[in-house]
Amino acid sequence: MRIANILHLGCKELHCLTRDPILLFLIGYSFTIGVYSAAIAMPDSLNRAPVAIVDEDDSPLSARIAAAFHSPYFLPPVMTNFREMDSRMDAGLDTFAINIPPDFQCDLLAERSPTIQLNVDATRMSQAFTGNNHIQTIINSEVAEFVRRYRGEAATAAPLAVRARFNQSLTQTWFGAVMEVINNVTMLSIILTGASLIREREHSTVEHLLVMPVTPLEIMASKSWSMGLVVLIACALSLTVVVQGILAVGIEGSLLLFFVGASLHLFATTSMGIFMGTVARSMPQFGLLMMLVLLPLQMLSGGVTPRESMPVFIQIVMQAAPTTHFVALSQTILYRGGGIEAVWPHFFALILIGTILFVLALIRFRKTISLMA
Repeated sequence: MRIANILHLGCKELHCLTRDPILLFLIGYSFTIGVYSAAIAMPDSLNRAPVAIVDEDDSPLSARIAAAFHSPYFLPPVMTNFREMDSRMDAGLDTFAINIPPDFQCDLLAERSPTIQLNVDATRMSQAFTGNNHIQTIINSEVAEFVRRYRGEAATAAPLAVRARFNQSLTQTWFGAVMEVINNVTMLSIILTGASLIREREHSTVEHLLVMPVTPLEIMASKSWSMGLVVLIACALSLTVVVQGILAVGIEGSLLLFFVGASLHLFATTSMGIFMGTVARSMPQFGLLMMLVLLPLQMLSGGVTPRESMPVFIQIVMQAAPTTHFVALSQTILYRGGGIEAVWPHFFALILIGTILFVLALIRFRKTISLMA
């Protein structure tokens, strides 16, 4: 194996990539707009939810309850009547509709236990589940303070002192932005290397490589380092410009250590992309194969749902996936500020998994080009 051949072939891959506007757009979009939109559009957060209120009591207490709904959790409440409440919800204008009954304040002061009706549009599942508890807390708090005639919380016998580590403000934007970058590293490394190999087949340039004094190992290594370098540079720019700059997300650990782990992960995923490129015969087939492979890799890696909540069998099987170790080391470094002593087992696992995938891809690649010859 000659290093010069690997270098020249890799530069050829980079030149071919610059002439592919679709892939360039995909890289740019994924690490900029894709990261930003994933960060600000977390589906399980309650943000600017529309609320309608039917105030049949028209009392100081009902006005106090209506004034308690404010941004950023809710939009300013829309005061409506009982007849329009259902039609507004049918039209999708409101997620929550609160009906305060007549004589609510009088019944409350007379200790007759009045009831407030809350209608929820359950088709908006994420906001409906979170907002239901939030609205109940708001109404209970306002009613209790009105009855006590002062604001304040009753003293508890054993108060709980909460200390949130790694994300003191509990901002979900931090989690969404970094996890989107991590997922894009996996997705684009597989796509770029697989598309590079399929492009060689579709443009009939594989035959040109076969008559050159290069080996299959050199061809495969050139595709891995060139496409991996593109993804690594895009990841670095996304973390510094979009995540840290625009979104103002705090990165606790060493970016250099993270990039070392990302390079080991790219060694495994680019090999996987080449293997998939030898299996698929066209780009449409490669796209369908990506759906079957990428979704389980990302959904079961621990980035969306903690691995501890998964079945034990899935936890054991996913130990063989590079995304599991990459997500774990990324969260340890970027979220918790961990050092090499905390992530070296994941580094070792990525080296082992990457070597196995590289050897399997090389065997498959040699068999594929021998059939072409």
